[in-house]
Amino acid sequence: MKTPRERKAKSADEALAALMRLCARAERSSGDALRLMRTWDVPETDRAEVLRKLTAGRFIDDARYAEAFVREKSRLGGWGAYKIRTALQRKGLDQQLIDTALAALDPAAAAERLRERLQRRNRTLRAVTSRDRKEKLLRYGLSLGYAFGSVRDAVEELTAGDEEETEWSDFF
Repeated sequence: MKTPRERKAKSADEALAALMRLCARAERSSGDALRLMRTWDVPETDRAEVLRKLTAGRFIDDARYAEAFVREKSRLGGWGAYKIRTALQRKGLDQQLIDTALAALDPAAAAERLRERLQRRNRTLRAVTSRDRKEKLLRYGLSLGYAFGSVRDAVEELTAGDEEETEWSDFF
């Protein structure tokens, strides 16, 4: 296998053909395509033209990509809106596209996914005290990208029967 230094640079036509094959198999964003072209050492002047051709041929559509990404990460990955937004921003998508894609999320379904993930996590937790359990569940829910209020409410609901009451102000 060739190391990155031994690979030869791809021409614009080779990059276009390779990206068409990749985009036919899975959704890609324009940011993904640009990153790949940089790694392939496609000349800077040719990148915009290759991207224009891919967009014109509907191989790349950032709005379609954002919608698919939001669906996949929320349903299959159990991610919350904050984590999804951050991931899409890192991919270089326009803020308006991100907002539109995230607007399609169903808040009730997201709350149910959060509760399910927290219940699953609660079964495997090794916590000594009720406070420790709540703290670990809170951190886990936040790491999934859900809003603090949603996580707090779900943790309260899940730990309602605990013997030891903890005030949320104790966590700060």
